[in-house]
Amino acid sequence: MKKLIDFDGLFDERLAQYMQENAKKYTEKQWETIIPRLYKKFGETVIARLGTTPQGYYAAMDDKVLVETLVRHTQEDVPVSDFLCREIEQRRPDGLFSLILCENQQLALFAVNLAGEDQRADSAYFTIIGTSGDEELKDAVCDRLKAAADRVKEQAKAFYEKGTDRERMLEILSRVRARDEKVFEILMREFKESGENLPMRASYLAAYGDERALPVLLDTIDRDDINYLEFQELKFAIEALGGEYTTPRDFSDDAYYQEVRRQSALPPSEDKK
Repeated sequence: MKKLIDFDGLFDERLAQYMQENAKKYTEKQWETIIPRLYKKFGETVIARLGTTPQGYYAAMDDKVLVETLVRHTQEDVPVSDFLCREIEQRRPDGLFSLILCENQQLALFAVNLAGEDQRADSAYFTIIGTSGDEELKDAVCDRLKAAADRVKEQAKAFYEKGTDRERMLEILSRVRARDEKVFEILMREFKESGENLPMRASYLAAYGDERALPVLLDTIDRDDINYLEFQELKFAIEALGGEYTTPRDFSDDAYYQEVRRQSALPPSEDKK
């Protein structure tokens, strides 16, 4: 078994020395551009005691050892470098997908991020949605499923009908690109019954992109009882679907409008004394 190497720690040591030697050459903004370039160059630089580069160190591993190395990094609390992540992401070995359902949250998140939208992860992703109490992990999984919404829409619809995490299922279904009457029906029904969730439900219709939702959106935005935040989200959805709403509205007494105004107000100029 190869030794775990803290490549990020090695880079930080070299970077500290380089920055000390070049402290007066660059501004803070310039360093933000330079450091990623230095990190990339470091990945292609031979480390004498290893006889290979950081990239080469992981490229030489077979799939099984590569996955085991990721596991050991998290178990032994050794920082996981981008070089290891990139090698795993490029290959996506079969062993990666079993880690998605592991009990170690850090490792599970690494596995989700590296597995991405790979179809082999779909089953594990829906298992997490249905059983996990880890909201951060479920959010990460939901993002991956949204990117593969057309492929997973049937399972998302089934979860929705069962009442399993309906909010995330709506989020996934709103990203379906191929027109699907059942999906449209679900999104429209949820919008009409949205209550205080109206802004989010409007955003789902905007994301889905079916202009047949326009009449209902236009009727809703014209109501006197909607607040400023609801108005803004409805207006965005209408415009996203190719519509337009130009009726003047006065929200000067609306609490949300007043708060937005307070938050956006410029501070008084310090030049005026």
